[in-house]
Amino acid sequence: MMKTPELSLASYSFHGLHAAGMIDVFNYLNVTKFRYRINQADIWSGFIPTADEAFIGKIKTALTENEMTLANLCVDGAHVWEPDPEIRKENAKRAADFIRIGETLGAKTIRIDTGGREATWTEEEFDAIVTQYRIWAHRAGEMGYRIGTENHWGATQRPANVVKLAKAVDHPAFGVLFHFGNIQDFDVDAGNDMLVPYAMHTHIAAVVADSCGPLLGKLIDAGYQGTFSCEHHTGRNEYTQVEWQIGAIRRTLALLLDARAEGKNT
Repeated sequence: MMKTPELSLASYSFHGLHAAGMIDVFNYLNVTKFRYRINQADIWSGFIPTADEAFIGKIKTALTENEMTLANLCVDGAHVWEPDPEIRKENAKRAADFIRIGETLGAKTIRIDTGGREATWTEEEFDAIVTQYRIWAHRAGEMGYRIGTENHWGATQRPANVVKLAKAVDHPAFGVLFHFGNIQDFDVDAGNDMLVPYAMHTHIAAVVADSCGPLLGKLIDAGYQGTFSCEHHTGRNEYTQVEWQIGAIRRTLALLLDARAEGKNT
């Protein structure tokens, strides 16, 4: 029988409530588990305001008590490349802190962006980015998780760049957080096909929640081992919007699996 990937819920989905001081990481874990019936967390670094060991220990306890797993730790502000070497140094320290946090929390995947705001990287940028991900991937491989970038912003929104990076890093612990619908300057279907083999985690936005069945099928067929993660972006009416979006993803997945059971190529 085909194994169905589990759903997860990105804490970024509540960034509006978080900015208003109306939700924190502990509320998020409880809401994910008990309101939306999801057992896989997907924590954005904005919900972790400190690397203090005691605070991280409390998050670990909350995950354990809720019988939840951390599918992904999504780290902003730690991207590899910045033109200013001092900023690169600060980002590297933040990346190291969050890698330790991810390891403490048992993250299955960690996302840290490449940096590079143009459509492609210079040779200097690319060499620095590849070197850093090789170091991170070696560590991740030894400790049993995966680490990588996301087709998120700048050069990584172009699938050919992401594939070039993955091939250059050339390590099984390197992966891509596959952000559905976030491809620029490229045929979307062709770009999706290029990213599928490298996916370690996903972010499914509202705009594709009703229509992503074929892409979910491609990931399942490719042996994808991660979760299908709901990420909401509007910052408004988030509890209700997220409830709808999770329902849409669940329905899309159910229709896909029904069609597969009936022998339809969907």
